[in-house]
Amino acid sequence: MSGVLAEARTWLAQDPDPATRAELSALLEQAEADDPRAVADLEDRFGSRLEFGTAGLRGALGAGPNRMNRVVVMRTAAGLGSWLGDRQCHVVVGHDARYRSEDFAADTAAVLDGAGHRVSVLPGALPTPVLAFAVRELGADAGVMVTASHNPPQDNGYKVYVGGSGEDAGTQIVAPADTEISAAIDRVGAVGELPLGSEWARLGPELLERYLAAVTALVPEGPREIDVTYTAMHGVGGRVLMAAMERAGFPRPKVVAEQFDPDPAFPTVSYPNPEEPGAMDRALRDGEANGADVVVANDPDADRLAVAVPGHGMLTGDEIGGLLAEYVLEHTSGERAVAASIVSSTLLGRIARAYGVHFDETLTGFKWLARAGGHRKRVFSYEEALGYCVGGDEGRPVADKDGIGAALVLLALAAWARRDGRTLVDLLDVQAQRYGLHLTEQLSMRVADLSLLTGIMRRLRSDPPEAFGPFAVEGVDDFSAGHAELPPTDALRFRLEGGGRVTLRPSGTEPKLKAYAEVVLDAEDRPGPTRVRGVRMLAEVMSSVSGLVRGR
Repeated sequence: MSGVLAEARTWLAQDPDPATRAELSALLEQAEADDPRAVADLEDRFGSRLEFGTAGLRGALGAGPNRMNRVVVMRTAAGLGSWLGDRQCHVVVGHDARYRSEDFAADTAAVLDGAGHRVSVLPGALPTPVLAFAVRELGADAGVMVTASHNPPQDNGYKVYVGGSGEDAGTQIVAPADTEISAAIDRVGAVGELPLGSEWARLGPELLERYLAAVTALVPEGPREIDVTYTAMHGVGGRVLMAAMERAGFPRPKVVAEQFDPDPAFPTVSYPNPEEPGAMDRALRDGEANGADVVVANDPDADRLAVAVPGHGMLTGDEIGGLLAEYVLEHTSGERAVAASIVSSTLLGRIARAYGVHFDETLTGFKWLARAGGHRKRVFSYEEALGYCVGGDEGRPVADKDGIGAALVLLALAAWARRDGRTLVDLLDVQAQRYGLHLTEQLSMRVADLSLLTGIMRRLRSDPPEAFGPFAVEGVDDFSAGHAELPPTDALRFRLEGGGRVTLRPSGTEPKLKAYAEVVLDAEDRPGPTRVRGVRMLAEVMSSVSGLVRGR
């Protein structure tokens, strides 16, 4: 314990933040008085540190190297500045409206400016896709977004984007950049010794105007009449989406008023993630009362899109992905490419074959999806966790998931269906008849000890199941040694008879094992009854998955 106390005192001496200094001082005083809870808290804060990886940083706010705070952010910015090199680079910095986001963005700007780089900061709290757009649009060398996306209120995070002039511009970093930046962070000394600059520039509203012009250009001409209920889920997407809808010619949506303005406390939801049970309850209630054709939601940093149809409920990420993909392919031309992650539905592959376009399957995360397709024009990519990247004939304005651009295209599709007396649910039935019914579901199992995940995956590799529910296993894909030219990752995919599959992987950011199941059935004649039967069969598969993982 003496080592932890000494490290905490050293940290306290360099912390420039009065709030975390006071927090840590009180904790040290309690620990020195042998308060067991304070001792355990200090050991958690100083026994390890937040690891910088391809997802950047993400963690709870507080003092110490295993928390998000100004010291960690300044060291990370200094490491990034060192990694960029001696020449002056242009870095764009953005932030959302979470606790401390603006402070962390200002610290990043000051450290990078002090290191000799040119820094531009976005005009206020804005969605993550605006930052990704700005990196490409301004030809910047790198970008930083301070956000924890849809994490709980006590969290914050730090994402890094690469710049330049190539196709990868505006994409999240991949290896080896993550380990190189992490090593550079390790070499940073005391933050009090870092030179800080004050010459960084605040971008004006014209940058947001350029983003809005780019995403509204994604929407093809066509009907615009659609009744929409929208929730920003206390995030930063509300005013940006409203402006985008107005420019694209859509009627003003009805909004969930108590969730429209940014609020870092997220007071009306227990977890600000549209995928979480209960998070969409208010929006669904309001949508029913408003007689809406469709209910749409962004997560707090507006890089994801959730969709519901009153009377039907939430659409899955895979259902939204299939609808968007086909609509985009119908309105684009040329040598095109689409992509989905290994845990997403096989539906996109079938759609791609029908349209004669290239299909790529990537590892999870838009750092991979945004790079898919090779030299071809990437017009659409998605992952089942509500992330979508839409491009038109002129290319993609954002090389990352974008909940604003995706919402506009989804609303254009819904307006087109409404004009013809149909709903999005009707379009799902049409796709089921055309490509087969693809039903998917995800299950996350949290563990207290990360080593348990390694043991579970080892057991599944050495003794794979013969069936999941009513479906026999026809083959196994082990991604740990690389598969189909993909980089190695800890994931297993069990291919089921009929074209379905079960994919299992440990989460990259949380102590969870994630399972993704898909059932594929022929629905050419009767999609309704087939869907009822498929839902029952999918439930059997998920029950089998749960029992297998828990060793039953």
